[in-house]
Amino acid sequence: MQTGVSVPGASSEPVSEDCLSLSIWTPANSRDRKLPVMVWIPGGGFTQESASIPLYWGDMLARRGVIVVTINYRVGLLGFLSHPELTRESAHHSSGNYGLLDQIAALAWIKRNVAAFGGDSDRVTVWGQSAGSMAVSLLMASPLAHGLFQRAIGESGAYFVPPAATHSAEELFLKGAEEQGVRLASDLGAMSLVALRKLQPEQFLKGGIAGTTHPIIDGYVVPEEPYAAFAAGRQNDVPTLIGSNSDEGRPMIAGLDVKLATFAEDIGNAFGGSSVVRGLAQDYLKVYPATTGREARERRASFERDLRFGWDMWTWTRMQTKTGRAKVFSYYFAHLPPYPQGSPFADWGAGHWAELPYVFDHLSQEPWAWSDADRALASVMATYWTNFAKSGDPNGDGVPVWPNFTTDGERVLHFDDTATTGGVPNLEELQRLDLRYKGLRGATTVIEK
Repeated sequence: MQTGVSVPGASSEPVSEDCLSLSIWTPANSRDRKLPVMVWIPGGGFTQESASIPLYWGDMLARRGVIVVTINYRVGLLGFLSHPELTRESAHHSSGNYGLLDQIAALAWIKRNVAAFGGDSDRVTVWGQSAGSMAVSLLMASPLAHGLFQRAIGESGAYFVPPAATHSAEELFLKGAEEQGVRLASDLGAMSLVALRKLQPEQFLKGGIAGTTHPIIDGYVVPEEPYAAFAAGRQNDVPTLIGSNSDEGRPMIAGLDVKLATFAEDIGNAFGGSSVVRGLAQDYLKVYPATTGREARERRASFERDLRFGWDMWTWTRMQTKTGRAKVFSYYFAHLPPYPQGSPFADWGAGHWAELPYVFDHLSQEPWAWSDADRALASVMATYWTNFAKSGDPNGDGVPVWPNFTTDGERVLHFDDTATTGGVPNLEELQRLDLRYKGLRGATTVIEK
């Protein structure tokens, strides 16, 4: 149950509560081959997703000797609603995170059944973008997912920001999410769990209804902040491939009227009036001043890129490198797709989701003027991704060497027209965010769970 699919240009999908399904692509005659398995978790802010849109079809990757599985999971209130009565009836004394439990159930199904399709249950890569990537970081931190995957790929999304930096910090933990659930029930005129269960699912899609629509730290599926789990080395330690895009922030501000005079104030309001984010915005303008409205718009897009995506992905990479034993590979996607003139995303640059046609090698899904450089880049990226699924290392014949990320050499593979090795992009901005967040963690107590 949802109101649409978030990927630009994707057509509407059928809407139903009967949504816990998966799709499998295999090479021909694969039954007895024990092939690596790539499990795709689509993004959409945990409120809008579909694993079946043509962009996510696994046919092109399957030709490279892997099995691709795309999974659906419950989203929105039906995927993440917490309520005290739900917690009381749970043997695990928790509620919410049902969408994550769906993902774990799908991974368990794959482990039991993928051999029938020619898959190797000991070579499973869990892979996602945006909210799907956030889910991958949470699955790495969840004991319930232990042993269900042996590699992880995260594209533009993770769960490491200090809860106190958000305007809804309490809602990230069970008690606050339960309070949100009680307000939801009141909004819907349902004063008990029995009454809630009698409602039609469409009623949960009404605008303005309060309720938690994202994963929480519930003490069961997610026992602790992922930051704490990784810092202590308690994560599911697997080879990891992590990255983000150079223009992630542009789609986030599409349609916004960004004003120079109210830059910091507008950012704070956009994030619920968060004093932490407002302070970060003021810092940002001190170091990278804007003197025109156009510069202010560029700064806002860069700030959203670093705040929403860049810092989380850099932190995930660093923490897995520091406390894990498995290799880590980091990328930065800066290639400009050939958006048609006049399209609603013509000014998005290498924005959020721009890498997806390339990693799926699905340029044909968009009738754009793809160049030979686009097709060559898609071939290289699809090769890296499938190599990683096969061995836990993206390197192999026919592609440039991708060095692993280490604590004494933070090397990143930059994807533009070609793949080249370089340092961490936007490092000064990320370090400034990191300093603020470290101060925030040191100055606050743990929010009651």
